[in-house]
Amino acid sequence: MCKEMMMETKHIHISDYNYPLPDERIAKFPLPRRDHSKLLIYNKGVVGEDIFYNLPNYLPKGALMVFNNTKVIQARLHFHKETGALIEVFLLEPAQPADYEQMFQTRSHCSWLCLVGNLKKWKEGALTRTITINQQETTIQVTRGAVHGTSHWIDFDWDNDLISFADILEAMGELPIPPYLNRKTQESDKTTYQTVYSKIKGSVAAPTAGLHFTPEVLSAIDAHYIDREEVTLHVGAGTFKPVKSEEIEGHEMHTEYVSVHRQTLEKLMAHDCQAIAVGTTSVRTLESLYYMGLHLQANPDCQEADLHVCQWEPYSPHQEIPVSQAIGNIITWMERHHQDVLHSSTQIIIAPGYEYKIVKMLVTNFHQPQSTLLLLVSAFVHGDWHKIYDYALTHDFRFLSYGDSSLLIP
Repeated sequence: MCKEMMMETKHIHISDYNYPLPDERIAKFPLPRRDHSKLLIYNKGVVGEDIFYNLPNYLPKGALMVFNNTKVIQARLHFHKETGALIEVFLLEPAQPADYEQMFQTRSHCSWLCLVGNLKKWKEGALTRTITINQQETTIQVTRGAVHGTSHWIDFDWDNDLISFADILEAMGELPIPPYLNRKTQESDKTTYQTVYSKIKGSVAAPTAGLHFTPEVLSAIDAHYIDREEVTLHVGAGTFKPVKSEEIEGHEMHTEYVSVHRQTLEKLMAHDCQAIAVGTTSVRTLESLYYMGLHLQANPDCQEADLHVCQWEPYSPHQEIPVSQAIGNIITWMERHHQDVLHSSTQIIIAPGYEYKIVKMLVTNFHQPQSTLLLLVSAFVHGDWHKIYDYALTHDFRFLSYGDSSLLIP
């Protein structure tokens, strides 16, 4: 990509991606039946609508569809000081151990990077809370450590080594529904704010395009001879971070952690490195794979940590290689390192000027004004996002996480 194109992308004014979104258009709760939500179809500039359960009828037989199987954790933890002040500790990402799977199995001690609510009331000292888990009283103590950007290192200690950190979250954590819903988490959210195929714990927000799928829709997709594969991208709180800078160059994308099985990469190769992505998180995972393959093209012996995709990497001058070569580089690297799963991370920002490598069709919800997700959609439909959102606004579509969805075919 030429330097001029990179500068054009960096100088995009986020105000150009605004639209009026009245509060009553934001779906505060999901429909009773997930797959009865409305489906907007954008097909090469033509806009229409249907019901979500008819989605398989619009998908080409023999295609590959990729889902994000991350599971939302109960990431909000509340503690009271002796003064009565309420302190909220919001889990962002595991620090020690840094591996998600190991983290949830830890006993007695672990550390996270967290946001702290009501921080000014927690000047010093540890906070404690005693809860009953498996009919045993367990006392959890949290201690504040160093500042890391906008987050804090928080140490968790508990006095029962038969209890895992996963048990603690299940007993005292609260599911973090999006702030724009302007309501408290309800018991029903524990089910409705998870996809039916969620498996791998780690997200603090749901990959919401997946909330519309039911076992019946998945069966219908299989009946259309469409291959299904899953990747894991743990959605961070940064997904709700507004773009506060006038130009997007001033916005720092959050790091998100991805896992991709070698079988998925091989399936991608078998489908000419083309896929239908379910949700923007699947998009960011799939498109990041190309740049990971580029890293390996330049340095076949690099370490897994070196595969991280930086925010502006796609817009910087780089060698272009066939997508199949990039994916092949990753497969070869995994075989050489005897790995069945690739663990990496990405900060990729997808905005107008980006050239999609792998994703050919996209299932996604309707996103907030002036958000990086709206930039991603605009890049996908070559700037035609106004037509899509104007139609949705004038045809009673429900917006954001619990709202309706769209199928985008550029």
